[in-house]
Formats: sequence, structure tokens, C-alpha cells
Amino acid sequence: MAQLDNVIADLLAIEGANGAAIVDIDSGMALAAGGTPGFDLNVAAAGNSNVVRAKLRTIQDLELKDEVEDILITLQNQYHLINVLKGQGNAGLFIYLVLNRVTANLALARHKLRAVAATVSV
Repeated sequence: MAQLDNVIADLLAIEGANGAAIVDIDSGMALAAGGTPGFDLNVAAAGNSNVVRAKLRTIQDLELKDEVEDILITLQNQYHLINVLKGQGNAGLFIYLVLNRVTANLALARHKLRAVAATVSV
């Protein structure tokens, strides 16, 4: 778990980040979480696992030969980024990152999120 805690710290170091979690897609359980987004990250992790499962199911139903890279949910005050992990040792997981819309640079945050995602292994 120490490695996952380091990943959370790296995610929270992204400018504008105020919450992050590494989540199991099937159970919705956060394996690691941190920050102060103003809501319960564990509840959000579980809810967003439904979003990821629905999108993965839709891609399968459409018989698309493609994969989800990330999902962006835009709120009035926040961006919620979901990055589905695909590497060996992290399949079945996603990163959930909460960004403050005022202080975050969305393009830079996505770039940094991908870089951090490449380091995750369980």
C-alpha cells in the first residue's frame, strides 16, 4: 500500500488537485485515497465505478475495438477525471482525480495524470 500512497501524493501534487483515489472497477472500493475535495471520496469512487463499467459495457455492446483512456466529468466548480489503467499489474483499476476548475490547467493535469498512471502497479 505504500506505493499506492505515493501515487496518491503524486496525484495531489498536480496543480489544482484536491482529491484522488485508486479504485477497483468491479467492487468500487478505493484501494487508496487522499485529499479534501469537499465530499466522501469512497462514495464517489463507488459511484464512478458504475460510470466506468457502463462505458466499458457500451464499448463491448457496440463491438468497438477500442479502449477507454479517460473520462471527463465537468461540474460547475470541479473537473473529475477518470483514467482507466491498462498495464500489467493494474488491470481492473482506475484513477479518480478531482480538480478545482479555477486553479487547475486541464490539459496539463491530463498529461501529468497519464504520467503518474504509468507508474501504478499493485
